[in-house]
Amino acid sequence: MTYKMIVLDLDDTLLRDDHTISPRTKEALMQAQEMGVKVVLASGRPTFGMQSIASELKLSKYGSYILSFNGGKIINCETREEIFSSTLSRDEVHGLYEISRREGVHIHTYIDDEIVTEDDNEFSRIESGLIGLPVRVVDSFKDAVSEPVVKTLMVYEPDRLQEVEAKLQEELSGQFSVMRSKPYFLEFTELGVTKGTSLKQLIDVCGIKQEEVIAIGDSFNDQAMIEFAGLGVAMGNAHEEIKAIADYVTDTNMNDGIAKVVDEFIMRKPVLA
Repeated sequence: MTYKMIVLDLDDTLLRDDHTISPRTKEALMQAQEMGVKVVLASGRPTFGMQSIASELKLSKYGSYILSFNGGKIINCETREEIFSSTLSRDEVHGLYEISRREGVHIHTYIDDEIVTEDDNEFSRIESGLIGLPVRVVDSFKDAVSEPVVKTLMVYEPDRLQEVEAKLQEELSGQFSVMRSKPYFLEFTELGVTKGTSLKQLIDVCGIKQEEVIAIGDSFNDQAMIEFAGLGVAMGNAHEEIKAIADYVTDTNMNDGIAKVVDEFIMRKPVLA
């Protein structure tokens, strides 16, 4: 099979633990792009929080794409054109706020390139450090959210958030896409919107077949695209449930797992440890 697109999650997949791309992985991805392979970034991050990585990999030069907000937006890096966008209504977000109060967890969203929350909390600050957006603490979350937004997160200690997720997966079935991207991030997007559904839209635009796509990730919000892709790959550091549904398990994010996939399946050369 000749693969024409490789789709990459960012945190704990493309990025090492210090949030940088290793030289070996960067070189492999640049070589793939020189061969005509589209390198696509797919993350739960907002678009702004992905731009520096897209620039480092020169995605605009090679006419590639960003899938941000867990697939809530698709952006053409060359033209800045918005290929797809989904939103949650003001009333939907207000309803999620009320649920967060009931469950005793924090909630935040993104407005005008800021993380907006009513609660000054460590988890919103963690995301701020990851994506480079400031946190704005407001007196009233509901007053601040007066227009539709792309995505909303409930954030809290992992054990408690796991309990909340199990409850809300049932309670909100048929209303939202609900998934955890990290143990302390529970994400809500428009019903039916995942990295997998957005990837389907993207390949239709690009004229690329499903079997010509490699998708690589480590966490539960990567499951849909890993299952959709012709070759679904789990990182060596992925959750065991993600490894179980993948076609192939590569090395970890700290040991050039992505570069090894590029070498084996795109460059067709022996994989070196």
